[in-house]
Amino acid sequence: MKIHRLMLIAAIIGALMSTAFYTQEESITIYLVGDSTMADKPGTPEENPERGWGQLLPIYFKPTVKIANHAVNGRSSKSFINEGRWETVLAQLHSGDYVFIQFGHNDQKDADSSRYTNPWTAYRRNLQKYVNETRAKGAHPVILSSIVRRKFNEHGTLVDTHGAYPFVAREVAREMEVPFIDMQLLTEEYVIALGPEKSKETYLWVAPGAYEKFPDGKQDDTHLNLEGATAYAGLVVSAIRAMKSPLAAHLK
Repeated sequence: MKIHRLMLIAAIIGALMSTAFYTQEESITIYLVGDSTMADKPGTPEENPERGWGQLLPIYFKPTVKIANHAVNGRSSKSFINEGRWETVLAQLHSGDYVFIQFGHNDQKDADSSRYTNPWTAYRRNLQKYVNETRAKGAHPVILSSIVRRKFNEHGTLVDTHGAYPFVAREVAREMEVPFIDMQLLTEEYVIALGPEKSKETYLWVAPGAYEKFPDGKQDDTHLNLEGATAYAGLVVSAIRAMKSPLAAHLK
């Protein structure tokens, strides 16, 4: 009887150790580095209608994946580094983790030297830095182009506002053999399919008096509401499945 009891105890301990080992091995963190279109927004959707797509990404993953959203409003590939935010991410990064890199909106701001980057030079170098330093930690970089701005002209044509930045992001990913999620393409197709009027329901178009935060209303063609952020996070997830990333095994 004692032998059987000891064997049972040993089996339970072995199972617990195996479970702990499995959890440690299978637990992955996806670090998000980027700007306001990706960032977490404060308050409930009832208080603040604005949401970044990275804020909704956790709803698509199993508990084996943690989303660490370090994206911040107004940051460019340059200012994110210069403010020490990238060093903060690197200090936490472990082998097997992922870093999703999405900059461009604020890199365009040539009136602000603290944020502006030339797409062909500084922006390219910054993306290469993120990739190289992520890999040096044994983690996996993923480059994403910026989401589209909802800018329709008088003819109902969606007009490009990003210039060379998405192309450079795509080229860096190709040259460095990094997984690339073309969010400019995916979100452009999404917005065009909705059309000039229906697509307002995806972005931060708020009627006057609907929210205390925006008493006069708001017409914002860059930032997302809950519906848009959920849909765009879903586009990222669809791309993860399509590229057959190991992360696909952790999707719900």
